[in-house]
Amino acid sequence: MDGVEHTNESWRILIVEDDERLADLTREYLESNGLTVSLETHGGAAVERIRKEQPDLVVLDLMLPGEDGLSICRRVRPDYSGPIIMLTARTDDLDQVLGLEMGADDYIGKPVQPRVLLARIRAMLRRTETNQASSQEANAEEAVRLQFNDLIVDRSMREAWLSDDSIDLTSAEFDLLWLLASNAGRVLSREEIFTALRGIEYDGQDRSIDVRVSRIRPKIGDDPIHPRRIKTVRSKGYLFVKEA
Repeated sequence: MDGVEHTNESWRILIVEDDERLADLTREYLESNGLTVSLETHGGAAVERIRKEQPDLVVLDLMLPGEDGLSICRRVRPDYSGPIIMLTARTDDLDQVLGLEMGADDYIGKPVQPRVLLARIRAMLRRTETNQASSQEANAEEAVRLQFNDLIVDRSMREAWLSDDSIDLTSAEFDLLWLLASNAGRVLSREEIFTALRGIEYDGQDRSIDVRVSRIRPKIGDDPIHPRRIKTVRSKGYLFVKEA
C-alpha cells in the first residue's frame, strides 16, 4: 500500500502480458489501489476476452505468444471502444507509431514503474468518464454539433460525417478532432492538446498527437501533403480552419 486514495473500485482492467510474474505483481499493485484486474497471458485468447468482457481499459503488451499486440489492437477496435495502453520493451519509434495507427490510445516503454502505469490508467479513465458525462449532458439538453461545410462533428453521438458519409474514427481520434474543431480558428500547441487529451504534461518527445493528426486528415477529406482543414503551424502546433 502506498497511501494513494482508492478512487473507483468499479474500474475493470484487463492486463494482457505473457510474463506471469510481472503480470501478477502489476495486478497486486493495481488492486491495492482500488482497481479490479484480470489477467490474460496468451495473445491468441486476448481478442475474444476483450470483445466478451468489455473491460474499462486494456493494458496490452506488444510481444505476446500466439498473436502480437499490434494484431490484437487492430482486430478488437471495431468491437471495443475503451482505452488501450500498449506496453513495449522496444525503443523503436516505428513500433509506437504502428501501435497508435492500430488504435492504441497510449504507449509506455518497459520496464514500467507501477506508479507510472497507475497514473496513466487513472488519467485515461477519468478522461473517458468526463467525455461520457459530457455526452450524456449534451443528450439531456441538446446535441452539440459543429458543422464546417460538408464536415459535421457531433459530440453527443461521438460521431463525424463527411458529405453525409460516416467517418471511421477511433475514440482517441474523435477526441482530438473535437478538440481541434471546437477551437477552430485558434492555434493549439502540442502542450495544450496533450494535457487536454491525456491529463499529463507533454514531455516534448511523444509523437502520438502528430500521428493522430496524420490519420485524421484523409478521413475528413484533407490533403495530407497540403492540408487545408488541419494546418501545422511551425513551432507552434495545429490550427483547425473554419472555412477551408
